[in-house]
Amino acid sequence: MSIEKVECLIIGSGPAGYTAAIYAARAGMKPVLYQGGQPGGQLTTTTDVENYPGYPLGIGGPEMMQDFEKQALRFEADIRYGMVTSVHFSGYPHRVVVDGKKEIEARTVLIATGASAKWLGLPGEDRLNGKGVSACAVCDGFFFRKQEVAVVGGGDTALEEASYLAKLCSKVYLLVRRDELRASKIMQRRLLSLENVEVLWNTEAVELLGEDVLEGVVVRNNVTETQQTLAVTGFFVAIGHKPNTEVFSEYLEMDDHGYIKTIPGSTKTNVEGVFACGDAQDNVYRQAITAAGTGCMAALDAERFLVVKEAEMLDQV
Repeated sequence: MSIEKVECLIIGSGPAGYTAAIYAARAGMKPVLYQGGQPGGQLTTTTDVENYPGYPLGIGGPEMMQDFEKQALRFEADIRYGMVTSVHFSGYPHRVVVDGKKEIEARTVLIATGASAKWLGLPGEDRLNGKGVSACAVCDGFFFRKQEVAVVGGGDTALEEASYLAKLCSKVYLLVRRDELRASKIMQRRLLSLENVEVLWNTEAVELLGEDVLEGVVVRNNVTETQQTLAVTGFFVAIGHKPNTEVFSEYLEMDDHGYIKTIPGSTKTNVEGVFACGDAQDNVYRQAITAAGTGCMAALDAERFLVVKEAEMLDQV
């Protein structure tokens, strides 16, 4: 197996990965970017993006990611199809294997593999994703102003989403499968004080209705076994996200949920020359603009790292 040597390897192609590629290419680092299993990241499943600066009329998620890619290509970033299947960070330079067969030796590695929303697996969930079904109220809540919506979950994330939607929507149903909430007490008090929020205890979603857009959700009380249909136009799944970081778990420090830990104020990981950006290391904001910001940071951190490495090599001569 021949080994390709690169200055900067970027793993992932969402806002973080493409922004890192733009900055790295402009810095002369000749970045190689592998797009992974979902080229363009989570935004490719989003129909409309209205909160990213520079698009005053809004833009479709797939179209926006095409713009990101075009800008990276303009600066001659090497963008490729492929999935990183294993990494070897015990030595330096770092070794990465793509699709189980191509080996790359990289002086810097920028991880931008993102995170995936956890879904319920309901009938109609895939069909209506982006057409009334969402995993991000901050991203999509604006489209449901003065409408009735439902949120699934009982933790802090679900209550934050429901509280946010309550400011925009006429009615918010919170579907909780147990008879209690897992969220913090302060979040519970805040939510339960809102007049337009109704908590449905011991309740689970059964089916999503509608062909081209969401028209309602069938729910079941898991104690009485009774069913009812909620005439909602928005359905928000808030049961968490899973970072796409398993391939790095042997080498990188992560939190209990699998998010990569970075040194505060930087994108540096516990392994020198390896940087993490975007949703792979951000379990708080998870927005396209914050992902792009950390992608910029990762490229700048990598550039500075290489400058220091070059200086060390000169000192050894």
